[in-house]
Amino acid sequence: MKAPLSNAPSGDQPKDRPETGRPAATPDRTLHMIGNAHLDPVWLWPWQEGYQEARATFWSAIHRMDEYPDFVFTCNQIVLLTWVEESDPELFERIRQRVAEGRWVFVGGWWVEPDCNLPSGESFVRQGLYAQRYLKEKFGVTATVGMNVDPFGHHGMLPQILRGQGMHAYCFMRPGPHESALPHTAFWWESPDGSRVLAYRIPHEYCSPPGDVSGQTDKALGAADRTLGDMMVYFGVGNHGGGPTRANIESIHRYDRMGSFGRMVISSPNRYFDELAKKLGEEGLDRLPVWRDDLQMHAPGCYSAHSGVKLWQRRAQAAVLSAERWAAVGTALFGQPRATDELGRAWQQILFNQFHDVLPGSAIESAYDDARDQLGEAVAVAKRIITRTHNVIARHVDVPLEAGTQPVLVFNPHPWPVTAQVELQYGTQPTGVHVVDAAGAVTPSQRTQSVATTDDRGRGATVFEAALPALGYRLYRLRSGPAPVESALRASETVLENDILRVEVDPATGWLSSLLDKRTGVDLVAGARGEHTQICADPTDTWGHRVVSYRWPGAPMRVTRIVLRESGPLRARLRVEREWGRSTLVEELILGHTADHVEVRVTLDWREKAHLLKLCFPVAVENPVATYEIPFGAIEQPVDGGENPAQSWVDISGSGRGLAVVNNAKHGYDVSAGTPGGDSPSIGITAVRSPVYSWHDPRQLDPDGFYSFQDQGVQQFRYLLVPHAGDRRTANLHRRAAELGGPVRAMLESFHPGPLPAEQSYLSDGGGAVMVTAVKTHEDGADLIVRAVETTGRPGRARIELPVAGRVIEADFGPSQLRTFRVSEAGVTEVDLIEWDLPENGPFEVSDLPRAAKGRRGTEPDRDSSDATLPSERMAPGQLRRTAE
Repeated sequence: MKAPLSNAPSGDQPKDRPETGRPAATPDRTLHMIGNAHLDPVWLWPWQEGYQEARATFWSAIHRMDEYPDFVFTCNQIVLLTWVEESDPELFERIRQRVAEGRWVFVGGWWVEPDCNLPSGESFVRQGLYAQRYLKEKFGVTATVGMNVDPFGHHGMLPQILRGQGMHAYCFMRPGPHESALPHTAFWWESPDGSRVLAYRIPHEYCSPPGDVSGQTDKALGAADRTLGDMMVYFGVGNHGGGPTRANIESIHRYDRMGSFGRMVISSPNRYFDELAKKLGEEGLDRLPVWRDDLQMHAPGCYSAHSGVKLWQRRAQAAVLSAERWAAVGTALFGQPRATDELGRAWQQILFNQFHDVLPGSAIESAYDDARDQLGEAVAVAKRIITRTHNVIARHVDVPLEAGTQPVLVFNPHPWPVTAQVELQYGTQPTGVHVVDAAGAVTPSQRTQSVATTDDRGRGATVFEAALPALGYRLYRLRSGPAPVESALRASETVLENDILRVEVDPATGWLSSLLDKRTGVDLVAGARGEHTQICADPTDTWGHRVVSYRWPGAPMRVTRIVLRESGPLRARLRVEREWGRSTLVEELILGHTADHVEVRVTLDWREKAHLLKLCFPVAVENPVATYEIPFGAIEQPVDGGENPAQSWVDISGSGRGLAVVNNAKHGYDVSAGTPGGDSPSIGITAVRSPVYSWHDPRQLDPDGFYSFQDQGVQQFRYLLVPHAGDRRTANLHRRAAELGGPVRAMLESFHPGPLPAEQSYLSDGGGAVMVTAVKTHEDGADLIVRAVETTGRPGRARIELPVAGRVIEADFGPSQLRTFRVSEAGVTEVDLIEWDLPENGPFEVSDLPRAAKGRRGTEPDRDSSDATLPSERMAPGQLRRTAE
């Protein structure tokens, strides 16, 4: 005779055992066991492998549900569902059935688990826009709990974004207890605008081995805040997918019966947060600690690893945001079909490549061939939409025939006025050109080097100053021959100067010895000490595990040549060349005739392995304060040389003055306090690192091994040096960054009559503290969506003029607040970040404004205008292509 079974910590569970209940000694807590399958669609494998694994993992989850009636599966990363829908309709239908039963639970609410520092603010909005709408359309539900278990840090504006997407809670894992001062497992996470989500730091790990879960549970209990009582423990095979196994589930049943860890239920984050709220009550929830900061940091090497993907991402985001704006204008005023589907596909390529092992540079080398192609597709879609819309607008502009000239339309994608230097290639003008506006007034211009090296005498290039209306266009003309322009610009091989700034370059170091702001009389770098370029050996792995700073003393690059390339009247351009080892660095310093900043164009040919280059900007300030741009906002960080992530700019201010560095490609920064008697306080940009691809562990590489190193070859990027009085708020840095990343576009045009004036604005935010970040067509129709954010961290009032819709919106914004408006023929309402109506609108006022002129039929060019294909030939004969003598 066999005795009844008592404890069963291993082995098969008897199928016919009676429900005897747990021992009285069972710990009084409930462990919510979260069955999930973290799946990196790209990492140590290409996305095509992730595509297959999504299908295999989801079938496994469905089969476990068939076998275990209590099994619940937690699912995020909506792109995986789209792959299953298109490749395995039968599986997709099975998932739909389980969702309806409440056993397949969606969390996250985003397209992928992205890096949570580097994408733009609008990208985080679109992660939820496309994912939540997909869930609603296909399953009739949305996610109410955010979840990003694997990214390497989380920026401080996320609570507001999550709340705007319908999520009240957030699950994450990093930073761990050893990486942050955050002591809590569950807490309120609050963004600068006051939005809160109930956050939960996953103790120990988000995935588990395929067998017994006791080790996972032991370690989770050891890492958690035990005063919380009930807690979540995540289990299931992950990274390459897999999900919960039979052995996982059987062991949960065993330990629940034994009472080993407390009550154990296979649950979901949604259920955990609901039960926690019931258990604590409103008063208990209010007593939970509040965290008002970002959640950093882990793997700071990922802020700089793989320069290429970071530049491609920035370029694609700016291009698609611009395309959305012009597509909205085209639909509203010119009868163009909505570009929603095209733009959606472009955004989905961008969002996918923000995955936390793609954008941070931590995937295998071949993954970046795919990323380049996919992000290139997004840019190509954007360019087609922009070009189409600009041509539709252009054909309606009244461009009178003027022999010997070439019309040029310049388009500004930003919802505020922009004055920009426009570089334009032209033909059939052997005597050169000057530029006038539609009224014939000369605008500053100068010859610049053509991109074409040809024997065509008529080919050339000019750069001219365009003063453009907000989100609109302006007509200019090229006329033959030069025209005198008065200028305050002065330049030599050591000095660039206008009426605002005087810049002096030390010929020995190739860097600034003086940056005098004539408005204040302050020289921001006079007496500042420290090299501009610092190269260090960098034996750290791709992620930069256990790194806190890359600001180490380094070797400077040697200056080899300084050349004055351009000297006015519009701009001066000084070229500084350097070399170190097998690498070269070219920086071209550009000062415009009325500029209050210095633009620097960088070409880096990097040939070093396991090395890094810091570009440093020493500043003569005392008691420095460092401010970093984050998505939709800014945050102060310690001045200690620690490596930090930022969007496009970092500012160092002190003693009533400051310097900001704005760039279009980099994300890894530090601000150092300097040393007494040594280097001065300075900003540092990690311009390049060259670790081995996907080198995950900080160990010694095999000296006889063969490895591929990142960032070998040529890369180009730009940055601005922006001196200012006061703190960073006076320098309008968010707008400067947007203009640097999203330049204006010029197009050569023909002659024709039309109903549109020589210049037109379609939308303007006034250029103040509240900045419009998105202008697009509503996902469900032709209504206009306008989103804006307060950028200074102080309350502000916005006046948003919309000639495109004949409306003006005036609204108050709290510090760092996001607001989104839906503009229709019937009126204006406020919507959330999914573009669904809010139950209650915040206060705002709407008034009428004259609507911008619409395009109309019957704008055919007259016959004389259409015959003037090369009108400058009449003014400049003999400009035909030279032939060999």
